[in-house]
Amino acid sequence: MSLYTLSQILVCLAIISDAISFQFKRRNRILICLFVSVTLTAIHFFMLGHSTAGLLMMLSAIRYLVGLFRNSKRTMEVFLVLTLAATALTYEGMLSLMSCAGSLLHTTAVFCNTDKKLRLVMMAGTVVWIVHNVLAGSPGAVLLESLFLCSNLAGYYRYYIRRKHPLEQS
Repeated sequence: MSLYTLSQILVCLAIISDAISFQFKRRNRILICLFVSVTLTAIHFFMLGHSTAGLLMMLSAIRYLVGLFRNSKRTMEVFLVLTLAATALTYEGMLSLMSCAGSLLHTTAVFCNTDKKLRLVMMAGTVVWIVHNVLAGSPGAVLLESLFLCSNLAGYYRYYIRRKHPLEQS
């Protein structure tokens, strides 16, 4: 089995975690699912030779774990600086800049105080990652982020747009 094929299999496993992440209401459950997903996605990018994206995804995995326990502006700032430093150290051109932009948005999202704000900022970062993944030549990663965006939109609709019957609210 080629490294490319194996990388696409890892992304398929990440899709499962992503697909369920935004179906949860609780921020901590969302972050745990995202930790699993980005860890698998990081390995996928390293296998494809995209070191900036791989390193930023590994940093994202750590960020999601830290976000479970710390939700301060100072912690967010540390991860924003780490994202910029990792990008500078592994700079590979336009793809590096795009993965950096997506990661900066996702970092901001993780440290939002509400799941509603988290979802909105996460959607913006996800759009950037979709474009990155198209240019990186990974159909599995494009599918992953596209499904992630759809899941996030569905969760946002369920919790914030659809009018609930009073007995359904909890």
